[in-house]
Formats: sequence, structure tokens, C-alpha cells
Amino acid sequence: MEPTKKHDVFQAIADKTRRDVLRLLAEKKELPISAISAHFPISRTAITKHLNILAEANLVQSRKSGREKIYHLHPEPLTELKQWLSFYERFWENKLSILKHVVENKERM
Repeated sequence: MEPTKKHDVFQAIADKTRRDVLRLLAEKKELPISAISAHFPISRTAITKHLNILAEANLVQSRKSGREKIYHLHPEPLTELKQWLSFYERFWENKLSILKHVVENKERM
């Protein structure tokens, strides 16, 4: 039996700093916590807390390298988010189609 996670993907990405950490790791592949912290105006302890939440949601994984932890993105859990959002895409697509229709019809006038 898998242990219950404290945070899920939705909770993990709810915070802008955590989304920014995910983007940073997506761009840089792997980073030690010191390099991650250098990108943010908050303490290393705060970044560690954010990384722990991301790890609980299985969005990041870490490995030890000497005395430092190296973090990397584990994007697979984001598929849950993508599947959830895909249901709502039809509403966005519908709005864009209506906007396109309105703009094209105004141009003909």
C-alpha cells in the first residue's frame, strides 16, 4: 500500500514560487538546492519547504551528490493536471471561435 501523500499535484502547483521552481528545473535539467535558492528572493529554508511539497506531489526528485541534494523535474504527475484541464479546453476553444467569427464579420462590414 502506497503511503498517503500530504500534497497532490494541484496543491503543489497552486503556489507561484513552486511553479517557478518547476519551470527552472525544466529549463536547467538538474540543480543543487543552492543554485535553486539563488534564483529567488526568499531563504534557502523556504525553498527547501517548497521543494518538499513538490517532492510529496512527486513533481521533483532528488539525489545526493556529496553534501548537496541535486533536484530534477519529474513531470509525469503533470499528466493528471493536463487531463483535468483538457475537459475545460472546449470552453476556451468555443470562446476563441466566437471571437474569430466576430472579428471576421466586423472586417467585412
